[in-house]
Amino acid sequence: MATPFWYNAVLAIVKPLYQWRIKKRAQNVQAYQQESLERFGPFQAVKNQHTIWFHVVSVGETNAAQPLIEHYLKLGHPVLVTNTTKTGQARAKSLFLKAPYEHLFQAVYLPADQKSLVAAFFHQYQPKMLVLVETELWPNLIDQAQKSNVPCLLVNARLSEKSANGYGKVPSLTRPMLKGLKQLLAQDTATAQRFIALGAVASVTQVVGSIKFDIHAPEQFVQQAQQFKQDWNLAQRQIITIASSHAPEEQQLLGALKPYLEQHPEIAVIVVPRHPERFDEVFQAAQRLNLTTQRRSLGQTIQADTQVYLADSMGEMWLWYALSDACFVGGSLNQPGGGHNILEPMALDVPTVIGPNYFNFQSIVDEFIDAKALLVGPDVTQVAELLMQCLDEPEMAAEISQNAKVIMQKNSGSLQKHIAVIDQYI
Repeated sequence: MATPFWYNAVLAIVKPLYQWRIKKRAQNVQAYQQESLERFGPFQAVKNQHTIWFHVVSVGETNAAQPLIEHYLKLGHPVLVTNTTKTGQARAKSLFLKAPYEHLFQAVYLPADQKSLVAAFFHQYQPKMLVLVETELWPNLIDQAQKSNVPCLLVNARLSEKSANGYGKVPSLTRPMLKGLKQLLAQDTATAQRFIALGAVASVTQVVGSIKFDIHAPEQFVQQAQQFKQDWNLAQRQIITIASSHAPEEQQLLGALKPYLEQHPEIAVIVVPRHPERFDEVFQAAQRLNLTTQRRSLGQTIQADTQVYLADSMGEMWLWYALSDACFVGGSLNQPGGGHNILEPMALDVPTVIGPNYFNFQSIVDEFIDAKALLVGPDVTQVAELLMQCLDEPEMAAEISQNAKVIMQKNSGSLQKHIAVIDQYI
């Protein structure tokens, strides 16, 4: 079934605005031209045809898909990854565009969802299958997959009540998209029921858990963190990481932590903003608070007097978690928030604190809260207090990490269930 006329008309109208936005946020002319070519054609030269194509929106989805992608690369299958965001693409390349996978792996931006562009992309790359990760549904993308006889799967699927209500308002788009899926692998029962209510075919919808629980830290980052601890003289330092933060979380948290940093010079805060276009803004916020700040982008290190270290790089989140004694996962104090993946720091036994707005990961977070494996602060002051408590009470912090490890192990195994389904289409 073709996508509605009105949808394609809207895309044509907003295309110049989309192109302007890409230009505005580009770091330089070359980056803008490269991104424009990938999104609007002519596309990058094809490294491999007949790939397993994974579409992952941003960092979170890339991390979720990491063990799946790695599995197929190890077996020698060529893999194409498309991203929607710059940070997602940087993460994908940092994980896989290296030995021994560089000849099998390619990462490009997903083309804009215009019918002609998507059709040209399918024709040029000729993928074996399309694997959509979490909730990334595009009408023309799924429609053209059907027209190209490319099986389309939605894996590690999650759908909040809020998102389901949004999809429900456009049934002429939503129902054909969902009916175009060959398989829908949901993280939990609530997600599966919401998708079926929106039009997904019940017989191809199953609950297989979240592959995020099968995640592991790449060894290269663990080793790099050990080297940094030695080279940067961090043996006597305590590190708090503010990860995947949004405005105004950095300014609020640094403000709340400032008295502790002044009283305890051994503490340093690593700040990893979610979006690279905000790096300078976050640096200025730290400057306004008169906190001694170094920047990763300038090749600076954590010095003896460093209070804040701005990790204004991309694709290094595992490194900062591996250096941490406690962390805050952002997108949970801001409004409306929604939260980000709490499982990465937990995979490295880092006690984790979040704010109250975590609806994007509701079922996962609730399980950790019930098991006393995660700390939730209702406001910025209490989040700061909980982070300090993790540093001041190592036995409590160790107990939280141990409880988290038990939950992680209990929920592992989703990866193999996903592989069993995907293998049917290879």
